[in-house]
Amino acid sequence: MTANGMLQLAFFTAVLLALVKPLGAYMAAVYEGRVRFLAPLERLLFAVTRVDATRDMGWREYAMAYLWFNIAGLVAVYVLQRLQALLPLNPAGFGAVSPDLSFNTAVSFATNTNWQSYGGETTLSYLSQMAGLTSQNFVSAAAGMATLVAFIRG
Repeated sequence: MTANGMLQLAFFTAVLLALVKPLGAYMAAVYEGRVRFLAPLERLLFAVTRVDATRDMGWREYAMAYLWFNIAGLVAVYVLQRLQALLPLNPAGFGAVSPDLSFNTAVSFATNTNWQSYGGETTLSYLSQMAGLTSQNFVSAAAGMATLVAFIRG
């Protein structure tokens, strides 16, 4: 390993260690409802989706919400990859991703394993990468974190 590589690892480790306590404390405060930074946006979202923020969910509701959310993401990623040849933001003219690879990719995000076996730049259109994979990188992790919070509350 080069000196530059070792310096980068040391810097990353130092930043990570410096952020553990404040970020952990902030996340705990958010999960406990003590930080309401985005409360106006949250109220708007709840009103639009008709969510009653004062009512607790049981474990069955948590499980069904998690399953339906991941099924919707799975279907969206699969369809996006299968139809990418017909969709915009495909300047390289990539064809549809094969059914098995599309399914594997979609399932990997739905199960939060994020395992893929392709090169995005040589297989996927810009739209498939942006709307499909990049968004799933965030919502897959968010769904996992929400599940963790549900277990902690239980």
